[in-house]
Amino acid sequence: MEKDTIAAISTPIGEGAIAIVRLSGEEAVSIVNPLFDGKDLTNVDSHTIHYGKLLDPVTSEMVEEVMVTVMKGPKTFTKEDVIEINCHGGLASVNRLLEIVLSRGARLAEPGEFTKRAFLNGRIDLSQAEAVMDLIRAKTDKAMNIALKQLDGKLSKLVNQLRQSLIETVAHVEVNIDYPEYDDVEEMSHQLLREKTEEVYQEVERLLSMARQGKILREGIATAIIGRPNVGKSSLLNALVHETKAIVTDIPGTTRDVIEEYVNIRGIPLRLVDTAGIRETEDIVEKIGVERSRKVLKESDLILLVLNYGETLSDEDRQLFEAIKGLEYIVIVNKTDLPQALDIDEVKRLAGNQKVITTALIEDKGIDQLEDAIAETFFAGDIDSGDLTYVSNVRHIQLLQQTMKALEDAKGAIDAGMPIDLVQIDVTRAWELLGEIVGDTVQDSLIDQLFSQFCLGK
Repeated sequence: MEKDTIAAISTPIGEGAIAIVRLSGEEAVSIVNPLFDGKDLTNVDSHTIHYGKLLDPVTSEMVEEVMVTVMKGPKTFTKEDVIEINCHGGLASVNRLLEIVLSRGARLAEPGEFTKRAFLNGRIDLSQAEAVMDLIRAKTDKAMNIALKQLDGKLSKLVNQLRQSLIETVAHVEVNIDYPEYDDVEEMSHQLLREKTEEVYQEVERLLSMARQGKILREGIATAIIGRPNVGKSSLLNALVHETKAIVTDIPGTTRDVIEEYVNIRGIPLRLVDTAGIRETEDIVEKIGVERSRKVLKESDLILLVLNYGETLSDEDRQLFEAIKGLEYIVIVNKTDLPQALDIDEVKRLAGNQKVITTALIEDKGIDQLEDAIAETFFAGDIDSGDLTYVSNVRHIQLLQQTMKALEDAKGAIDAGMPIDLVQIDVTRAWELLGEIVGDTVQDSLIDQLFSQFCLGK
């Protein structure tokens, strides 16, 4: 069945130097060529760009001054003919161009449809398609490098090697069952089957052992900054962001809401949340902020508890320690430029095994030590995005966990002495689950759902 030619704006909405309208499909060239006052696009070489004017199909008046890139399939991202129209980056201009190509027979692309076509046409597998979105959303260089390696097929290659090992094992079992008279085929014993299964199991286990770090590098660490009013929470946010994002005053309750900001800490993306001070208050607006702060606390991966070096530990401080018991947190004793009033020994006793860092944010002291402590908490201070294959996608992690369960069932069945043909069922199940990562054994409904999360024009 012939596919529609799709079109969409591929650059962010807003004003900029240029904007791009992208088309993909068999009629991409024939749709744009009659509108283009320049070279005959049907006779130009592939992967070339051409200056000209785009004309209104009704009045033949110039709509825009453009550069048109012609890329002919199959050597394109979608493996179809692709046209990209580069125009000035105004909202009216790019929307007008899109309207014109749609009026000439193109269809507005669905979210992620260009990447979906690349997948369906065999240009990339499903894990590589998902890496495209990870690359767009990457907050740090290390997150970007991991997405690039996945896009380049590093995870796909490893998964396909594991699947090949499993399918060879299954085929070996089938030959033994169906053709027992073949003397030149090694008999698949329980011991040999267990060895083959164990090899794949250990590799899946290794991938999952890196999953927490990979997920952090992909999504960031949800980090809440908490403490009594006026201990320096907003100053900490500003120091980490290196900008003035939060209002810093000596007036308790200045932060009335939750302020969020992404920062890069030693290659780790932190989604910092500066919360309103958690305290009893009669101010209605501030009370709403306090309730939101409590909610943020429960959803955070890391909590930065800020205390004031110049004040004694209060009941509110002790209540905060109680509120975060069992969670991952770092204690920050701020304002060490002031005369000491805080009992550091009590703070360390309350913190237990959690790290305690001293800072004087007004003098920019202690930030490096805090950043080191955050990196060590989640990566033991060592982040390697080079040769390691990180699994960062939640869908991939769940499938690997299910694969491990299937392989555990297979090993359990072997140890119980069950017939090999029954053990084979669990091994085949593991093979199918790994196939869902790269898209070989995935349902159409899941494919549609995954690509619907992509941005329009990608």
